[in-house]
Amino acid sequence: MNKSGDEKTSKPKPHYHGHRDRLRARFLEGGTSALADYELLELYLFRSIPRRDIKPIAKDLMEKFGTFGDVVSAPIARLAEVKGISEKTALDLKILQAGAIKLGKQAVLNRPILSSWSALLDYCRSVMQFEHKEQFRVLFLDRKNRLIADEILGQGTIDRAPVYPREIIKRALELGSTAIILAHNHPSGDPTPSASDIEMTANIVGAAKAINISVHDHLIIGRNDVASFKSLGLM
Repeated sequence: MNKSGDEKTSKPKPHYHGHRDRLRARFLEGGTSALADYELLELYLFRSIPRRDIKPIAKDLMEKFGTFGDVVSAPIARLAEVKGISEKTALDLKILQAGAIKLGKQAVLNRPILSSWSALLDYCRSVMQFEHKEQFRVLFLDRKNRLIADEILGQGTIDRAPVYPREIIKRALELGSTAIILAHNHPSGDPTPSASDIEMTANIVGAAKAINISVHDHLIIGRNDVASFKSLGLM
């Protein structure tokens, strides 16, 4: 016998609905420290993938790439290799990365860098530590040591990014910059300066000094650490 409309029972909600509610509650109560990296990924992906169990997908992303930062920094094509990640969802993850970088940059832009050093290091890590190719950036400062521009002036292979002192000096003059900070990443993860890093830095410092531009530091961004030439006594 058919049941009337009032007597029909609704379908039970999928099991992951309760899981989503519990994750949201834990985040509201304890913030990111209350969640594992894969759970934070789940939270973000809930809206991007609304009608699926996200937990296995988030765990697959972590297994493939290693860390939360590696996941959001991975190229769209590689993200889409993970089952359940469409190109649209991969783009959503890249938007998350872009937002994090934007927040970091705004924390240092037009502020005295030397008094916001920890914020500067956080920003450099956010834009460089997960890059798979070497990248050479120059941060240009004004007379009050405020950041006025951050530009990539060299990009190359997994272990080398060609950079020319004359190009750095030319750009500093164009921007009216009186001081610079050099920064590049080591995709190997080890931030230890190489002999070529030391030689290149000496050449840039010499060229800058000739026209009264200060080089405050050269930072090498590794996977977990940052090496400072100034702290190491290399400049």
